[in-house]
Amino acid sequence: MSVMGNTTPPPLAEPQLSRREWLLSDRPTSRTQAKLGRAYVAWRRFAENRLALIGLIIILALVLVAISADLLAPYSPTIGNLATARLLPPSWEHWLGTDDQGRDILSRLIYGSRLTLYVVVLVAIIAAPIGLLIGTVSGYAGGWVDAVLMRITDIFLAFPKLVLALALVAALGPGIENAVIAIAVTSWPPYARIARAETMQVRNSDYISAVRLMGASPIRIVLRHIMPLCMSSLIVRVTLDMAGIILTAAGLGFLGLGAQPPLPEWGAMIASGRRFILDQWWVAAAPGVAILLVSLGFNLLGDGLRDALDPRSSGQ
Repeated sequence: MSVMGNTTPPPLAEPQLSRREWLLSDRPTSRTQAKLGRAYVAWRRFAENRLALIGLIIILALVLVAISADLLAPYSPTIGNLATARLLPPSWEHWLGTDDQGRDILSRLIYGSRLTLYVVVLVAIIAAPIGLLIGTVSGYAGGWVDAVLMRITDIFLAFPKLVLALALVAALGPGIENAVIAIAVTSWPPYARIARAETMQVRNSDYISAVRLMGASPIRIVLRHIMPLCMSSLIVRVTLDMAGIILTAAGLGFLGLGAQPPLPEWGAMIASGRRFILDQWWVAAAPGVAILLVSLGFNLLGDGLRDALDPRSSGQ
């Protein structure tokens, strides 16, 4: 007679979660899962806005055109045929016509997208960190530090952005680099105001108090715990400001204070084409439409990011 041993049933296998369920889990098992889950929720909220997707497509197209300018441009952006190709209307050979120097306008627009991205990216890299640092330090320190930094900010805000940029470029001299510096100097005050408001909301929260009790220095609190909380609002504001940056750069180029000839800057192209606006309208219309589309794309993208990164604005 055989003795049957005690057997225990095998443990039930845990159900395999789908990728979507794993991202949307309310009990993440790691910090990576939590970050990916937040990013996925933000993307779903962003994708629900069709206009925001259109803006994203426009900006991605701008980036691809700028990267592939050497492959896409059919002609040189700076060398034209003044004898036989001056002010030609749009045709199969020159899709957007030619300018007063016999240069292909489509090629100049394609290469001009690089200058547009160059200005936008550099201004964002310079102005946003400056505004973030000044705003968070002002909001966390308070007292006389807050008063001094905010009065400096008010001085910059008191001047119209374009007027102040014109004054700075006139002092520094014309050129694309000086135009970037001038636009960046006039663009940081709104970012400082936003960062200060966000900081004042969280500086007395339990989270910051706990970090302070653990012995963290004020510098560490500002850099590691407060600045990350301000990033979403700052990203939205920077994206919405891109259209204004492009228009300011185009305005400086229109006045001859931005990129200098023969660089294919869109504002300078409009300035050179305004002399022929009645008869050869395409010379000024093509860069004007390009500025309109890119500015519209950044505005639509900024609206979508605002709804995606701030659930309160979307009613969720």
